[in-house]
Amino acid sequence: PVTAGSISVPYGHVIGNEKWRGSEIAQRLQGKVRLIFEDGLGLVDFHLSNRTCILYISEADLVAGDEFKRRLVQFRNASSLGGIVIVERTQISDQYFLAVQKLVVLELGMVLLPVANQGEASQLITQLVSFYVREQSKDHNSNPFLRKQCSQLAEPSVFRTVQQIPGVGKTKALLLLQQFGSIHRLCNASVEELELVVGQTVAQQIHSF
Repeated sequence: PVTAGSISVPYGHVIGNEKWRGSEIAQRLQGKVRLIFEDGLGLVDFHLSNRTCILYISEADLVAGDEFKRRLVQFRNASSLGGIVIVERTQISDQYFLAVQKLVVLELGMVLLPVANQGEASQLITQLVSFYVREQSKDHNSNPFLRKQCSQLAEPSVFRTVQQIPGVGKTKALLLLQQFGSIHRLCNASVEELELVVGQTVAQQIHSF
């Protein structure tokens, strides 16, 4: 289940690992996205599309030791899927956060998104799903409702502009705009700040550009 093409995610759906059934994150997603639970997703917690999935690291995982690191490395070695790592960054887990950031972004080259709790994680997943739905929608340019929805995250023109930066595709553009909010703040970001979002190589490209 961690190899590309092994799971097919229906349009506008999220496929969740059975272990999340009844959790706060699942309850908050109900009604906002179409959530289906499946056994046998292996290392993956949620599939957002055929190419993108989420690995969730809870406060308890961070405190418990290095098991989550083995899981991330195993995923990266076994899978060509785009992995987004969502980490609970709380007062208790904050001391572990920098090490996790270094592993995920710099060593494994994956996307890292910190959240305060499962409620915040569910909002983030909802945003990402609506982004993928827009991407998959053939006629989203001619549909004013989808256009309007897009502007809540970033104006389409701003989104397109950020994608012109070398090394930045749609996903990285989305993450950069979520992090910095505007072209102005993105232009003034340091390499270190950029690195935390997109990794070292792309951060250098953005900064030079």
